[in-house]
Amino acid sequence: MIHKHIYSKLTTCNTPIKDGVHILSRFYVLSVGLVVLILLGSGQVSFGQTANTNSKTKKTSHPTWIYPVIQNVGGVHPRPNLPVRPDPKVNYKIFVDIVSSERDPSGQFKGLKRLARLVNLMAYGKVPANHVHIIAVLDGESGYASAINAFYQKQFKSDNPNLPILHALKKAGVKLMICSQALAEHGMPDKIVDPDVTITLSALTDAVVYGQKGYSYMQL
Repeated sequence: MIHKHIYSKLTTCNTPIKDGVHILSRFYVLSVGLVVLILLGSGQVSFGQTANTNSKTKKTSHPTWIYPVIQNVGGVHPRPNLPVRPDPKVNYKIFVDIVSSERDPSGQFKGLKRLARLVNLMAYGKVPANHVHIIAVLDGESGYASAINAFYQKQFKSDNPNLPILHALKKAGVKLMICSQALAEHGMPDKIVDPDVTITLSALTDAVVYGQKGYSYMQL
């Protein structure tokens, strides 16, 4: 379109040529126009394209993650000045129902990793460990997280990547349980459950029992 526009300007002139000055002026315009057309054709000149050689490349910022209790899992991004925070003087009683079957590429259950973040968040909020009372039950497919390696290898051809998280949670004071109904549904005998995890009747009734005891319900 640009080429046609310039060409039309060059070839259309209704001004009568009365003397040599007009001839020289027209010859000059034609010469300049031809040079521009040649440069456009070679790609050395372009219109409508802005070059910004002085602009600085914006650097991508990477957030900071800290792990106050559970290392390398459930990181916390520090935000010290936000208004709603856990109160270190309060006793927190939380019943966590881990129902999500989602896993990350390594095979770790995302619900279990979020539980680790909850522990880390309470510690980041400066709540003493003896003021944090968390009971977590593995429900549904997440029950595989409790399987010892010998059983897990038969099912998934690898060691159980969730066991290190479970052991770290247990060490941090979290009471870990698994729904016996989920074990039955997935063909998991009691003997394959890791010793750090207690078998309970059902996640459904546990939520009611601990709710009566003042525990707040959380589903992950």
